[in-house]
Amino acid sequence: MMDEEVLMDEKFLLKAIVEEVPQDQTVLVVKPEEINFNEIHILHLEYRNIPKINHLWEFTSLDRLDLNSNLIKKIEGLDRLINLTWLNLSFNSIEKIEGLESLQKLEVLNLSNNRISVIENMGKLEKLSHFFIANNLIGQLDNVLYLRKFKKLFSINLFGNPASKEDDYKLSIAAYFPNLMLLDYRLLDEKTKKEAFTKYQFILEEMNRKELEMQRADEAKQLQEAEVKIHTDAFVEFLNGSHLFESMVKDDPEAETLRCVPEVAELLQTFEHQMVELCTQLFEIGLDEHKRRETEVNSFYSGQNKAVTDYQQKASHMLAHFEPQHKKRIVKLPQLSDPDILEDNINHCRDEITQLCNSLMEVECQLVSRLEDIINKLDVIISDMVGNFSETVQRIFVQCRDLEDNYHEKVLAVAGNLDMDDLDEKGMPDDVKNLFTDKDTVMDALATGHENHQLTIKDRETQLVTRVDAWKVALITGIQDKELKRNRMRISDIHRYVDYLFEQLDEM
Repeated sequence: MMDEEVLMDEKFLLKAIVEEVPQDQTVLVVKPEEINFNEIHILHLEYRNIPKINHLWEFTSLDRLDLNSNLIKKIEGLDRLINLTWLNLSFNSIEKIEGLESLQKLEVLNLSNNRISVIENMGKLEKLSHFFIANNLIGQLDNVLYLRKFKKLFSINLFGNPASKEDDYKLSIAAYFPNLMLLDYRLLDEKTKKEAFTKYQFILEEMNRKELEMQRADEAKQLQEAEVKIHTDAFVEFLNGSHLFESMVKDDPEAETLRCVPEVAELLQTFEHQMVELCTQLFEIGLDEHKRRETEVNSFYSGQNKAVTDYQQKASHMLAHFEPQHKKRIVKLPQLSDPDILEDNINHCRDEITQLCNSLMEVECQLVSRLEDIINKLDVIISDMVGNFSETVQRIFVQCRDLEDNYHEKVLAVAGNLDMDDLDEKGMPDDVKNLFTDKDTVMDALATGHENHQLTIKDRETQLVTRVDAWKVALITGIQDKELKRNRMRISDIHRYVDYLFEQLDEM
């Protein structure tokens, strides 16, 4: 008869942690609720009939997690385990490698004895040194090459997979993974490595060449994405060129037709050149302003961290002075036989605890006041920066609209002076002639294009100003919310500690 499946909840985890404490240390665990999941470094959950990974989000300090020999079908619920270096999920029913994106410190991963057919979704595990996937369903050695990206791989176990039964399995793995020391728990000696290199030399050279090309392409893409991100954070993305100009004319077929007229083409070229100059000017100002804002914000965080550190040192000094004295007073109490003297001493202990609480609260209030001052100072500085930048943005976009007005007036003048004889003489194409069949149609089309051009410029201006304002509000609000949360947690910590001291005294 199969054992019943177990729900992986807080109660279950508390019990598992308590069971791990050596018998001679269980007395140290006063109450289960005093166990802090975020302080646990190793968690053994083998042979528990667990069907689903759950409730691990508080284990942020966990270094090793053993979940082997359970009933798990899916890798999930590990997102918060950012400090995990060891993960054992062997002997389960897992069919797909997934859910490992956050485990960037992982060094040892054991997925042996599951139902996995593809090695995939491990790209973030750059520190992986030991990978065990024995007795699964990996069918092709080509899929194993996915692991070549992990330069720190020391040991691989593929035993029991269909791929491990292919001809030249050992030599091909030795060739494709020149830094590997152990394959299927057996040492890869130098003789095997030399033989593998000789046999696969030309294939390896071609593979290395392609991988190098892919790496360079990937690095170029990442560099480009990083640049775009900086430009976006500065709110001036795609303003370092003709993107705004092109976005104005891309949906203006009449303007495209009029390009064939030499006078219009010259006006359009001049307009584009002037627009690009203005956009580039705004782009460079935007990057400079972004650096200034970033410097100011970093300076704020530095000051905030210093203030909190100063407070923590003051609080630590208070506790360092209080705790030895309090311990002496507590030790003395059981030795007092006179009830009146005992009561006086207990009252004295209570007064000292109350004084400690008041002192800690006073320092916390001082910190809150200090942080409020530097947050308000940041708010004023950033508001001024954003205000000045917005004014500069609006001034430059006014110039952009003036340029478009000037271009429009000149194109109207050119179009008004053209007639069919001029077009025939200039050898204009039929679509240009058709456009000028009716002068009113031409003027209406130019007016519509003018309105659309102005709207495009205005939309980009509004987008930029709105986003920079929203960023400022989000920054200050986020800092204030985070500080409020810190303050509440600290007050709660003080009260919890003081309550513990009073409870300890009551028990005496």
